[in-house]
Amino acid sequence: MKALVLFSGGVDSTTCLAIAINKYGKENVLALSVTYGQKHSKELEAASKIADYYKVEHKELNLAKIFEDSDCSLLSSSEKEIPKDSYSEQLKHTNGAPVSTYVPFRNGLFLSAAASIALSNGCTEIYYGAHSDDAAGNAYPDCSKEFNDAINSAIYIGSGNRLKVVAPFVGITKADVIKQGIELNVPYELTWSCYEGGDKPCGICGTCRDRMAAFEVNGIKDPAIKGE
Repeated sequence: MKALVLFSGGVDSTTCLAIAINKYGKENVLALSVTYGQKHSKELEAASKIADYYKVEHKELNLAKIFEDSDCSLLSSSEKEIPKDSYSEQLKHTNGAPVSTYVPFRNGLFLSAAASIALSNGCTEIYYGAHSDDAAGNAYPDCSKEFNDAINSAIYIGSGNRLKVVAPFVGITKADVIKQGIELNVPYELTWSCYEGGDKPCGICGTCRDRMAAFEVNGIKDPAIKGE
């Protein structure tokens, strides 16, 4: 069996990559990173470094054109400020809608594109790092179990029953993800999650707050900001 891993260079996808490599061997794992019009390239740079670290095949796909009409605050096409509050604080002001950093149907698009690439490369599974913290409160609805079950069914049927979607973290928290990664010696110091593109993580955007809290639950400081 061979696995394709949707790979952003962040904590969750890097842990997915480690799990797939541990299960199938690096020669049977393909990492796929996607450019979607982000305001910076830091996560893609991190993805490249981590792929080199693990010595896995790494492909990049540019889907930026699809999102050019979106006003998502993560995208270069948007003039919105990236929020500096936690996701729970942001959700208090959305009236049930996703947060402003939700890229419209991103996981649906990424997984559909990944399915074509996976089938062309002889893969039987697609891994991605959705977890329950991101799905909570409808912050990122395409990280929910309901979404995962639906897209998995569609891809399995549409591939002629040859390809499955694997979301190993969909029912657990980011802290639980990191706990698994620690056991696999994941190089978290190489990962990048921050929504800003500075020389170092900002420490105050939603994703920085999320990952720092998750590392703290595991009794360690976030390695990406260690020593600051």
